[in-house]
Amino acid sequence: MLCIFNPEHDLCLANGGPHFVAPASALAFAREGASIMQLLYPGAIALAADQVDSRCVAEWLQQSDGPGQPAIVPWGWNIALVTRLLKAGVPRSLMPDDATLACWRTLQHRSTLLPLQPDSHAVQTTEQVEALLAHTPHLVLKAPWSGSGRGLRWVSHSLTPHDRQWILKTVASQQCVIAEPRRRVVCDFALEYYVDNGRLRFEGYSLFESEHGVYRANLLLPDDEIARRVGYTPAMRERLEGWLADRIAPCYEGPLGVDHMLDWDGNIHVGELNLRHTMGLVAHRYLAAHPGAQGHRLTLQQSSLVVEP
Repeated sequence: MLCIFNPEHDLCLANGGPHFVAPASALAFAREGASIMQLLYPGAIALAADQVDSRCVAEWLQQSDGPGQPAIVPWGWNIALVTRLLKAGVPRSLMPDDATLACWRTLQHRSTLLPLQPDSHAVQTTEQVEALLAHTPHLVLKAPWSGSGRGLRWVSHSLTPHDRQWILKTVASQQCVIAEPRRRVVCDFALEYYVDNGRLRFEGYSLFESEHGVYRANLLLPDDEIARRVGYTPAMRERLEGWLADRIAPCYEGPLGVDHMLDWDGNIHVGELNLRHTMGLVAHRYLAAHPGAQGHRLTLQQSSLVVEP
């Protein structure tokens, strides 16, 4: 198996172009952290996207010669990655076709989750945002394709000229802006899944820390402890899984995570949908392999996994 660590995936989705090249810092992070994929898939070859060339592809295909097709598994699939891998000689039969990639990108648009977010709104004009601010004075505005803290804007009471410009630019390139109330978040958690041949499989819970939307660390705890701490009930999980089975599983193949927030009033809100591998899944697999690390924090420091008390 050839695994590709491409944490620049969300940036590629936001751009949408087949020849998009992520910033040098993101590509360096991918090269330094590629071994993370080997925690998810022990024994696999793990590389960053820009480390895959015709020589290593030829060697990999030769080593994989035998019963069954060789498998290639990235952190997340997007058209820019497929374009790069095709240039390196990876057979197209081992990757999703263009129609599938377009479908998965559409599913990643933040508007997909609106049925699970009653307090969130897709807006297309500055006037719509101002109308929301009249009733909810503190909002978070989100670009529909964004991640890792990018594409977020905090506004209060009224819009500045820069806010207006950002909204108009985002709507022009991404169809709308998602506006939601700014919340006092106690903690972030996620439910991790895998979709295989249309079937949704629960992988586990993850409890994590973030700052202004940027991932910081996971707390390594068993599933039942995480569910107890955040007050996530079987009925909540049943509703989420019903929606995922109906809306996502028929159209998607691979890992996914649904982020949630617990606020100061004890309310749980659905945050975002990630159709890719996640650090929550990495943390879950790490704890399964190292049960003695229970209660510790798993962080990424200089692209390496570090466990802290």
